[in-house]
Amino acid sequence: MAKLMFQSVLVVCTGNICRSPVGERLLRKLLPEIRVDSAGTYGLTDHPADVVAAEVAANHGLSLDGHRGRKLTPAIARDYDLILVMEASHIEEVTKIAPEVRGKVMLYGQWLGKKEIPDPYKKSHDAHEHVYGLLENASQEWAQRLS
Repeated sequence: MAKLMFQSVLVVCTGNICRSPVGERLLRKLLPEIRVDSAGTYGLTDHPADVVAAEVAANHGLSLDGHRGRKLTPAIARDYDLILVMEASHIEEVTKIAPEVRGKVMLYGQWLGKKEIPDPYKKSHDAHEHVYGLLENASQEWAQRLS
């Protein structure tokens, strides 16, 4: 079997409690041979996943149990082959934190027409459902390309 080009993926959002934990767990499920983790540009250190995000994920058969938020650092950023972010502004934020990783930062929604995935934090259950759907579609696209 050919060696995978990417051995590790880091999923990044703002707080690391809604979007990136969902994206991380979706990719882990689809790509068990790759190390997948998450972090936030303003990560809420040690916070569990958002209650609504966890509930929506659970309704889709995905567990966010055990998730703990963490803040992106230069060392974390350097430790991954590919960094997937939710919004264009995250590309700039990640680049400020670790300029040397700019070349490996892409939008999570890259294969959905470079779509940004909006932050559902403190928004409705429907907003979280919408975001889950986007993340699920984007994850399937990434899984096809990375496996």
